[in-house]
Amino acid sequence: MRDLVVLEAVTKRYGALTAVENVDLALRAGETVALVGHNGAGKTTLVKLILGLISPSSGQVNLFGSDPASRHGAGLREGLGFLPENVAFHGAMAGRELLSFYARLKRQGRTEVDSLLDRVGLAEAAGRRVSTYSKGMRQRLGLAQALIGSSEMLLLDEPTSGLDPASRAAFYRTVDELRSEGATTLISTHSLAEIEGHADRIAVMHRGRLIALGSLDELRRAAALPVRLTFTVTPCSTGRMLERFGSEAEVIGRSESRLEVSCIATEKTELLRRLTGLWHLIVDFDVEVPGLPAVYGLLVEKEQRQ
Repeated sequence: MRDLVVLEAVTKRYGALTAVENVDLALRAGETVALVGHNGAGKTTLVKLILGLISPSSGQVNLFGSDPASRHGAGLREGLGFLPENVAFHGAMAGRELLSFYARLKRQGRTEVDSLLDRVGLAEAAGRRVSTYSKGMRQRLGLAQALIGSSEMLLLDEPTSGLDPASRAAFYRTVDELRSEGATTLISTHSLAEIEGHADRIAVMHRGRLIALGSLDELRRAAALPVRLTFTVTPCSTGRMLERFGSEAEVIGRSESRLEVSCIATEKTELLRRLTGLWHLIVDFDVEVPGLPAVYGLLVEKEQRQ
């Protein structure tokens, strides 16, 4: 895959404050990358560096093969769609009118305005003033603005900040559609649980440093968090199962008809295989793998101990 964005040993300082430190990151064409971390982790600074709004104190940023902070940066940004964290639109303008205004700024025709409004669920509100829009509607209007033209890449900075659960779900449905169509998207967020399942790779930022990068499965392996297996069984049969498991499984909870154990993720299949011949005792079972919040928490904890 072609790399649309490449950051090499990028550091950004503001006086004595180091906002981003020695970050190496490449964003490939056609993938969705989640940039996660708490407030102040350096995510927005990284987005500004990619946009060319600020220059690195050291290191190199390349957007489509060139420096976005150079005199050619404006031309490079024509290939970007950007949604800032705090969307500020002129409230007196109608949704269609405002989107037409941004289309002219991007040197695009108005032919796609109505289709974009329909795509983000604002077709029926297109003639209403933006001042009457809810926070979720304004955020969807912001996404429509980012989609104007033939953008090769989308940068979405905290796109669901302040949205209610229904608006968040609707927003990510649109992001998933873009992902299936091959769009390249960077989503900066501190909402860990909601981004799970919507990204090909996850970049974990902490105190300005990129401490982990990979798919969720790869991050799980790096964090080495245990998997939990829960079995509902016929009465008085948990002992026979534990005999099969041996020392590889740690007992979390046990009753007459329920058994909870944890194990290393790579040993999960082997533990289940050991139950051959005992499946008639099992009424039901569940496998719980750690989600992104748990993985992120352990990665940050390990980083703080170093």
